[in-house]
Amino acid sequence: MIVSLLAASTLSACAVGGARLAAPLAASAAASHRPPARAAASKPQRLFSASSFWNEELPADAPLDPSSAAVVKALSEEVAAEAKAGEAPFVNTTSWSVPIYKVGPEQPTVTVALEEPSRSPALASAWSAVPLPANAKPAAGGDEHLVVWQPSSDRLWEFWHLTHTISGWRAAWGGAIRNVSTNAGAYGAKAWPGASPSWGATACSLSVAGGLITLEDLEAGRIEHALAIALPDVRGGVYATPAQRSDGWIEEPRWLPEGAHLRLDPALKLSSLHLPPFTLMLAKAAQRYGIVVRDEAAETTFYAQDPTPTGTNPYGGAHGYFEGESPQQLLASFPWSHLELLKMKLHKTAAGGE
Repeated sequence: MIVSLLAASTLSACAVGGARLAAPLAASAAASHRPPARAAASKPQRLFSASSFWNEELPADAPLDPSSAAVVKALSEEVAAEAKAGEAPFVNTTSWSVPIYKVGPEQPTVTVALEEPSRSPALASAWSAVPLPANAKPAAGGDEHLVVWQPSSDRLWEFWHLTHTISGWRAAWGGAIRNVSTNAGAYGAKAWPGASPSWGATACSLSVAGGLITLEDLEAGRIEHALAIALPDVRGGVYATPAQRSDGWIEEPRWLPEGAHLRLDPALKLSSLHLPPFTLMLAKAAQRYGIVVRDEAAETTFYAQDPTPTGTNPYGGAHGYFEGESPQQLLASFPWSHLELLKMKLHKTAAGGE
């Protein structure tokens, strides 16, 4: 299990970027720049198949889980407590999120060494020729995530604890996906020859690129996919499809398991809530596509694309996507209590937590 690789001193309780050390956006040294909005007809290029749980619009009559009311009440109380403490909910951007390096067909390849190749010779082989730019930088924060996406080959590589050493690139764990455009966005045998459900840079084997609020989404002014979320209290002992495993440890039914799929009540009139533009984008996506629990974290956290590859910070400042507000301020008005839990298909975790 990935969690076994973590040093005891790390703030992240799982294999992915839940914990947060990010300084306030207003204090960022990076320049704030928000691109002009795209024409309405332009659509962001989405990762994974159109029928993926990340991309498929939810029917209004999708069945709810019997535990929906209880778990949403617990989640709403958790968010309220975090907000009162001034800690969360949060949106990770320049730290503990995911930079995506979208590369062309001519990008030279390098080997990314798997730190323990005996754990998965197939993964080590999948990383033998990665079109990773020489100047690539993994995300700030202890998880050091990074994604390489090459649309021309329809392939994606994702890494956890990626570092550049004297001997070259190396990573503790992650995954690789062939035929990204037809993949669901969760690891399994179809992802790559020899792949297993234990692959992936998240602790539940959902791709770390899934559910990410991308810069293209924000430029277009709409999010046409489900959102990924990390929670501080993740149910242990079980996980829900489409997750493949879990690092949850609290065996209480009122907490959500990894893989759980939430959505905002489709009858809720979002226009009546007078939400900030960014918050409204999230709410519309949560209503149409839902929110998928992908990780355990120190606080309730959404993920927006790390802008490091662009050399700018389009989130901060009065003219940034956050319009001078902090993530906590933006999410204070998100209608958490109107969330609903879709019916879950639960699976018991194996020995060791996977």
